[in-house]
Amino acid sequence: MSARLSPGDAAPAFTLPDADGKAVSLADHLGRKVIVYFYPAALTPGCTKQACDFTDNLDALAEAGYDVIGVSPDKPEKLAKFREKEHLKVTLVGDPEKEVLQAYGAFGEKTMYGKTVTGVIRSTFVVDEQGKVEHAFYNVRATGHVAKLIKDLKI
Repeated sequence: MSARLSPGDAAPAFTLPDADGKAVSLADHLGRKVIVYFYPAALTPGCTKQACDFTDNLDALAEAGYDVIGVSPDKPEKLAKFREKEHLKVTLVGDPEKEVLQAYGAFGEKTMYGKTVTGVIRSTFVVDEQGKVEHAFYNVRATGHVAKLIKDLKI
């Protein structure tokens, strides 16, 4: 189980391939706030709902100064299918090695349908302009999370 991040921690740096195979780095967003969210798998119902919610609210988030990056263990080819099928505008990056997922404490033991399994822990982090964790939300729900996040951030 990887350690969980707390507000004030430095957000672990990362560079991962997006749906087009282009490198996306957290460092590219210094000077802006970034919402980094971790989800288990592209093209699954809950993850689709969450990605669509972020896409639907992307303009409001951008106006408030937030960029959004979705991270899953999927390969770029699957992310591209996900983006096209659901018309997603959110930046999606893949972490098949699960190194970034682990660095954020978003991979480990969780309970699913009453069983303990190891996998992606649906989590969202708000990273400030200097690259520090402002908010760390673990075990979030796919449905309603974006609305709650917008409310919490007073957007």
